[in-house]
Parts: sequence; C-alpha cells; structure tokens
Amino acid sequence: MTNPTSTATPPAARAGRREWTALGVLMLPLLLVSMDVSVLYFAIPAINADLEPSGAQQLWIFDVYAFVLAGLLMTMGSLGDRVGHRRLLLIGAAAFGAASLTAAYADSAGTLIAARAVLGVGGATLMPSTMALIRTMFTDPGQRAKAIGLWSGVMTGGIALGSVMSGVLVQYFWWGSVFLVNLPAMVLLLALGPILLPESRDPAPGRFDWPSVPLSTAAVLPVVYGLKEIAVQGCHTEYVVSIALGLLFAALFVHRQRTAADPMISPALFRGPGFGPAVALNLLSSFGMLGSAFFTTQYLQSVLGKSALEAALWALLPSVPIGMAAPLATSLVQKGVDRAHVVTAGFAIGAAGYGLLALAGTDSLWLVLSACGILASGIVMVISQMTDLAMGTAPAERAGSASALLETGAEFGGALGMAVLGSVGTAIYRHEIPSSAPAPARETLGGALAVAGRLPGRTGDALATAAREAFTTGMQGAAITGAVVLAGAAVAATATLRRTRVGDK
Repeated sequence: MTNPTSTATPPAARAGRREWTALGVLMLPLLLVSMDVSVLYFAIPAINADLEPSGAQQLWIFDVYAFVLAGLLMTMGSLGDRVGHRRLLLIGAAAFGAASLTAAYADSAGTLIAARAVLGVGGATLMPSTMALIRTMFTDPGQRAKAIGLWSGVMTGGIALGSVMSGVLVQYFWWGSVFLVNLPAMVLLLALGPILLPESRDPAPGRFDWPSVPLSTAAVLPVVYGLKEIAVQGCHTEYVVSIALGLLFAALFVHRQRTAADPMISPALFRGPGFGPAVALNLLSSFGMLGSAFFTTQYLQSVLGKSALEAALWALLPSVPIGMAAPLATSLVQKGVDRAHVVTAGFAIGAAGYGLLALAGTDSLWLVLSACGILASGIVMVISQMTDLAMGTAPAERAGSASALLETGAEFGGALGMAVLGSVGTAIYRHEIPSSAPAPARETLGGALAVAGRLPGRTGDALATAAREAFTTGMQGAAITGAVVLAGAAVAATATLRRTRVGDK
C-alpha cells in the first residue's frame, strides 16, 4: 500500500514559454559581451588613423576590456548573489549601453580606453548574472542542461562572430559602428528584463566582503597579464614576476575566503560533489580552445596569405559544428550515457582535432579548418557539461559566485593555453628559422615577412618561404603538445567525475 505521508521530493517545475523567451532575451547581451573580445580586430587601423593613439594606448584599447572583465568577475558574481542578479544585470546593461555610445563617438584615445574599461565592468556583471538567472529559471535538470548548452554555444560563437562583424561594419560605415550595434540589444534587455526575468538572490547573504575585492582583482590581473605577454613577447623576467605577484595575492585571497565570517566566495561551494572538478576541467577546455587560436589566425593570414576579412570569414566555418556539439552532449547525457564518458569523449575529440592540426603543411586550408572544427566541437561538449554540472551542484542562492568562478577559471585557462602553446611554437620557430636570417625575422613570422618584403627578388621569397615553413613546424609542435594536454584531461575527467559519482542527473 502506498504511504500517504510519503516525503518523496516532488519533480522540479518545468519552464514554459515565458522562461524560454526570457532565455532568448538573455542570449543577446551575452553574444555582444563575447563579441566585444574580438570586435576591434578590423577597426583598429581606422581608430589609429582617427585618434592617433600611442603604442601603449593602442595596447590598452585592445586589452583593457578583457583585463577589467577578468578582474571583476568574482566580485560581480558575489555582488549579484546579494543585491539580486536581475537588478545587477539591468544596471550592467545600462552601463554597457552608455559605454558603447561613448566609445562609438570617442574623440581621443583616452576616452576610448575609459569607455572600454566601463564596457569591461558591464561585461563582468552580465556574464555571471545571465548564468545565475538560467539556474533560477530552469529548475528541471533536463531543461537547464539544454539552456546551458545554448549559453555555451552563444558564448563560443560570439568570439568568432565579433571579428567578422567588425570587418563588415568598418568596410561600410565608420569604426564607431562596431560599438553602436550593442545598443539595440541593451535597450531590449532593459525593456523586457523587468517583465520576463525573475529576481534571484541569496536570502541570507551576510555582509559583503569588501577586502576580498582588491585581493581578487590583484590575484587575477597580474597572472592573466603575465601569461598573455609571455605568449606574445616571450618569457621575460617582468612577466614571470607579474605571475608570481598574482599567485601571492591568490594565496592571500584563498586564505581570506577560508577565514572570513562572510567570504566573497564560500568554500562550501567546493564541498558540492563535482564542483571542483568542473572548474578545473573547464579551465583545461579553455586552455585547448584559445591555445589553438593563437596559431590558426596567424596561419590563415601570414602563411596562406588571406586578407584579414577573408581569414575571419574562413574562420567562421569551424563554428558550424559547434552549434550541434553542445545539444548532442546534452542529449547523450539525458539518454543515460554517463556524463564522465561524454566529457572524456569531448576531450578525446579535442585531442583528435589537435592531432589533425599537427599534420598541416604550408598549404592546408581545409585540413586546418577541419581540425579547428573538430577541436572546437569537442571542447564545447566539455564546456556545456562542466557548466551544467557546476551550476546544478551549486545552491541557487550562490549561482552568481559559482558562475563567476567558472568564468574566471576559463580566463586563466585561455591565457595559460596561449602562453604554453605559444611558447612551444615560438621556440620551435626560432630553432627552425635559418640562423643567417636578420634578427627581426628570427623573432616572429610577421617580422620575417616584413623583412622579406624589403629584400630583392629570390632572396626575399626564400626568407618568406623559410619563415612560413618554420611557423608551420612550430604550429605542429604546439598542436602535439595540445593533444597531449587534452588526452591527459580526458584521463583526468574519467577519474575525477566517476570518483565523485556525478552522473547525468
């Protein structure tokens, strides 16, 4: 006989049309935030001609957005848990829109840098808030997994789309148009957000941990800066010191979280089954994704000789299978396949993509594009599942902090991938380039092609050919390294996810 007093947990309420419509509204600002990482790729020549920034100012125009975004993710995730994610999202959307308008009509490099910094602040509020609201709106595990799969695909695709959109806009309009495209989406979010989005906050958050704000920023920024500069400039003392300084502040930040009465990031998050492995494996997936981009963009332009816009358009092709990867992973898990197996397969597919990239020659357009598509598809499978695992494990009232940790880890992983694989490729390039080549040619492929263009006839052609071959050999070595890392990640995924007994629920 059935016990009428049974205390079985009722099934989670399923989301309806309102929630799915709200998800669509959330995807627009998320797409724009991810696009802003790459939206200046083709606009910078026009900006240089108009605003005449110094070399240092040009670097800040490029980098300040990503640096501010990375440095404030944890702060904004924790703040959203306290003041409400919808409220913080709408404040961030207003700031993002206002900064976009300012950037579009900036009349000096300083104004543009300041506007890009505010865009980073707005982006730091939007990213964790969108994920936290998804966690609130989609309480059914299956529906939440599908929503997070869409979130992962939009986030990944936006980076590729940003460079192409900037090229098209700059070709037909002025450089400020790359910022004005943000305004309609932000206006739509501000209009529909209060109607469609529920409020989500921690009902008992405690006092806000203000000392952790500078500690978290000081932990993230020097490490990300040092890793990115090592990828481009090589392993110089100042960049190593920057990383060491960041790690010191990271240790202080962790100590603060363990001892404070109301920490910014509660250590209890890591006591949830699978949360720690999800953060670590998500970091490795970003390592693989951005580590390859360091080479493939240069390969398309400097080895194959494509124009910047042509290269960006070709680079869109690998994005096509990405749109199917996350839904496929979600479907497999919902049909009963162990999540550990799906994530392991994702890393293995990514490793296979790197393996295919290692076979590229100096005229291998379709092979490189295929390798990038396979690699990205595998990585997106991992990202979607690790995000779902982390957000499903974290309490709803701490969804902002959980999302911010995932995204901060992804920033670290991407910078680490560029630094490690970039250093491997650069070392091989310098070993392969003829020692008789001029000094600039021995440093980078771009330097070699610039020197070759000034040399007469066959001499210049010979140097350009040797440099392209050396770069391709370096890319092959980096690809082998990436394949080894992702193969190791596949083994780690099998061990850690099965050990935590986290399956498909």
